[in-house]
Amino acid sequence: MVLLLKAAMSAPTACNSQPWEFVVVTEPEVLAHIRDKFLFARYNAPAAIVVCGNIKIAHNSVGRDHWVQDCSAATENILIAAAGLGLGAVWIGVHPYPSKIKPLAEVLGIPEHVTPLSMVYVGHPAEKKEPRTQYDEHRIYWQCYEPRKRKAKIKNAKFS
Repeated sequence: MVLLLKAAMSAPTACNSQPWEFVVVTEPEVLAHIRDKFLFARYNAPAAIVVCGNIKIAHNSVGRDHWVQDCSAATENILIAAAGLGLGAVWIGVHPYPSKIKPLAEVLGIPEHVTPLSMVYVGHPAEKKEPRTQYDEHRIYWQCYEPRKRKAKIKNAKFS
């Protein structure tokens, strides 16, 4: 778990504000209580990491405006590190939904000035899947956003 948290805290932040805090949950009773509160987050994982934003601890005022991006980068780093360690992980979105924030904060005793952004369940994968890609060339534009010219620009793009 410490490796995942180190990876999370290695994420880039706006002006190095580091507005994050983490709640690690491994007690089966607490995990069961969380699953009871979340209809679409009922994974049977042995651990969860709740990524929270706390602008009161941010190293600078930029944290107030960028805590969501900063904590999202930390969440992504947890997911990448988990995959690298052969673990399974899934990102559960919490913010900006009060119907998710409030029950999670109540279960975990998170104070009102701290906002849970996401929760990552971590465990061993139930099955091994091939890596996937969601690459879609129709969503890529070269030099400017102009859908009519996309095909011509891709066709004429030179790579060295």
